[in-house]
Amino acid sequence: MEETNRQKKIAGVLQQDLADVLQSAARDGMKGIIISVTKVRVTSDLSEAKIYISVFPSEKRDELLKGIISNTPLIRHELAKRTKNQLRRMPHLAFFADDSLDYIEGIESALKGDKDNPIKNPELLDKRQKR
Repeated sequence: MEETNRQKKIAGVLQQDLADVLQSAARDGMKGIIISVTKVRVTSDLSEAKIYISVFPSEKRDELLKGIISNTPLIRHELAKRTKNQLRRMPHLAFFADDSLDYIEGIESALKGDKDNPIKNPELLDKRQKR
């Protein structure tokens, strides 16, 4: 099912405000870490939002994602304060790690010849599942 304009607008607002919230938190406590919100998908009833986060360096992704998930109520409250004039209700937030950069990096290194040739042996590339 295709997203409506309303869903896209709300996803854009959430993405921008959430990036501000997470980056300001990263500035305060975590030096040298870049957090970006790559995608936000909102359900048709606007009650849930799936948020995909990319972290650089990727070694800290899992640790940071656990911290974000544990602080979801605080993040949701901060977002509600920022979007109070645009949204009546704040959707429930579900955070996921975006591993697309790692996947692309794996393909590039395989094509450069750093690894075995994936064209001859397609089992070398990780299988990605659509979310």
